[in-house]
Amino acid sequence: MATHHAKPNQIVDLRTWAQDIPTEKSKVILKTKDMELARLVIPAGSTFKEHHVSGPITVHCINGNFSFTAMGHTQTLNPGQLVYLEAGIPHSLKAISDSVVLLTIVFTP
Repeated sequence: MATHHAKPNQIVDLRTWAQDIPTEKSKVILKTKDMELARLVIPAGSTFKEHHVSGPITVHCINGNFSFTAMGHTQTLNPGQLVYLEAGIPHSLKAISDSVVLLTIVFTP
């Protein structure tokens, strides 16, 4: 089954995105040569182990809350809050409650 991506100027409701694939909760919303935008659903207690990506990122809490560790500091993000990291910075995440996260990655040459 092909993955549905948002089209230019299409409204995306992050609360319900991916209902077209009932078993899939996390989903890439769009991906271009310059950026990727993904909605991540992270159950309470789940973790993303320390990793890094090649471009700058934003991690935006839509629902729930999670701890985010980067640059030797752990902080809790709540709905409406986001954090930005430059390219290559190691980071990890742990969901405190069931969480929905909007992840943006900018691809750099």
